[in-house]
Amino acid sequence: MNAIIFGPELWMLATAALFLIRALAPARAESDYRIALVMALLATGVSLAALGFSGDLFAGTYRIDLFSQCYKCLLSAGLFLVVCLCDNLRGIRNGLQAEFYLLLAVSTLAMMMLVSSAHLLTVYMALELSSYSLYILVALRRDRDLAVRAAIKYFLVGASASAVMLFGMAMIYGVAGSAYLGDLARILPPLLDRPAAAIGMLLTLGGFFFKLAVFPFHFWAPVVYAGAANQVAAYIATVSKVAAVAILIRVAALGSGAYIVHVLAILAIVSMTVGNLAAIVQKDLKRLLAYSSVAHGGYVLIGILCMGAAGYAAATFYALAILVMKFTCFMVVIKVAGDGGNPTVADLAGLHRRAPLLAMALMMALFGLAGIPPTIGFTGKLLLFNAAMIQGHLALILIAMINVVISLYYYLHVLRAAYLLEPAVDADRLYHESLSIKFLSAALIAAMVILGIYPQHLIQLANRAMGL
Repeated sequence: MNAIIFGPELWMLATAALFLIRALAPARAESDYRIALVMALLATGVSLAALGFSGDLFAGTYRIDLFSQCYKCLLSAGLFLVVCLCDNLRGIRNGLQAEFYLLLAVSTLAMMMLVSSAHLLTVYMALELSSYSLYILVALRRDRDLAVRAAIKYFLVGASASAVMLFGMAMIYGVAGSAYLGDLARILPPLLDRPAAAIGMLLTLGGFFFKLAVFPFHFWAPVVYAGAANQVAAYIATVSKVAAVAILIRVAALGSGAYIVHVLAILAIVSMTVGNLAAIVQKDLKRLLAYSSVAHGGYVLIGILCMGAAGYAAATFYALAILVMKFTCFMVVIKVAGDGGNPTVADLAGLHRRAPLLAMALMMALFGLAGIPPTIGFTGKLLLFNAAMIQGHLALILIAMINVVISLYYYLHVLRAAYLLEPAVDADRLYHESLSIKFLSAALIAAMVILGIYPQHLIQLANRAMGL
């Protein structure tokens, strides 16, 4: 029974072991891609099959429940989508394709462990394993100067955030006398009026703010997005964010205090504002998406600071929305920059003529990120704002809506390039859609629209995962 409920993790461990063995053999990029695609697809199936299981493992430090299993489905689905874009790994150094898939599997395994962690030490260990895998993935880019600069900055900011988080965990343990999340949920709430408990909670959350690229832990995002290979940037912008939302909810659910809520509200406002204003002036498409991620980290915090099941369910639905919308944007980045380079906004010129479905997918993703109906992004923002309204955060909602209007400017600027500008290069050099990309684009368009109009089943699942 333990092997069954631990199935998604065991499958990812087997995937990592397989690519570890393949990394020792001569490089075979094409077969590596096919194997990774099959293993990632089967990982999604295994995660869906384990959705209804529950239980505790490893002396109560590891919890399997509907919440963790839902997030494992999102993580494995996100991994599969990213692997779908790895048929052309021109941005990764030659001969390192097997290592690339190995690190993807290890990072996804660590994130699966992270969402099931029920002890502060297992949270820390899973977060560090995931982070170090990502540091190395960033360094695998063919352009060594960009890769090394980005990887070092990512590591330095991540190490600092990790130290802050570990100090916060030590303060929480010192105040509460336990490191089990279940015990802390009972002991900690009455203690959060004490400065040591409140500061310890905020410092602990700081480590997860780094993963979500929330201000002031966001400085790595534009450098890493621009310096990493396009597929790695897509993985960081999607799968990594899903895991960050999950663990934020796990830790925030331990207890709330007025001081913590006020701090989270300030961070949400600053993150939204800084992210959107900085994105306006970006010419590099990946840097624009990085600052957009900072802004969306602020939107996620709106659900977290509600400190209730409705807010957590809204944040979970929005994590799914971010996964779909950001992946769609990076699919366009990867396909437009066929040489593995960093495309600019101007490089999208003429996209609608040569790749109409890809351009349509980009339009729906940007409309969703901007919160325009009937997309999944609009529904996600509506759920977040409704949860905050119930808690009386009217001023916060007004500021968030102003930021939504600001974000419209640069999202529409990107769409203007894709639909209204003529390319500066010969038309024959523009990207042509393959059959697989046409199918994937159509599926993403359908998902963004259908889940925006009919989100009831997913909302019900999110509510059940939060105990509503």
